[in-house]
Amino acid sequence: MAERPPVYLTPKGLQGIKDELKHLTEVKRQELSEYMGAALADGDLRESAAYDEARLLQSANEARIADLEELLHRAVIIEQNGQVGPFKAALGATLVLEAQGERTIFQLVGTHEADVLNGRISDESPLGQALLGRQVGEQVVVQLGSRQVAYQVLEVRFE
Repeated sequence: MAERPPVYLTPKGLQGIKDELKHLTEVKRQELSEYMGAALADGDLRESAAYDEARLLQSANEARIADLEELLHRAVIIEQNGQVGPFKAALGATLVLEAQGERTIFQLVGTHEADVLNGRISDESPLGQALLGRQVGEQVVVQLGSRQVAYQVLEVRFE
């Protein structure tokens, strides 16, 4: 069996996965156990929608726990380790960009941390790939759907 590729995470992303795993194993498991116990106490399991639902929820919870444990096993933490600028955009970088007179802030993260609505873009996305290795002052042109957007890199920092 081939070894699975590493999962690149920022320290913040690693902590988020650890927090979710802790919640699922310490809180959610207990809640689902109590729910299943209540469904069992209701009697006939052959026609118990509550029991069936509890089993499905428990199965989904255990699958998510297994996924998170696998992510942690493959995790490679991205840190800047005191590098002095000028910085090149890499995983973990926060970039201030300007396009058409509007400033936007993105953090470049691994796929498992991506959250576009919160400004966290994957290094595998078209914009993320275009930004990798860029420095302040460079311009990046990205095809977004049917249009091209030109971004000017104003700032690259590691927090």
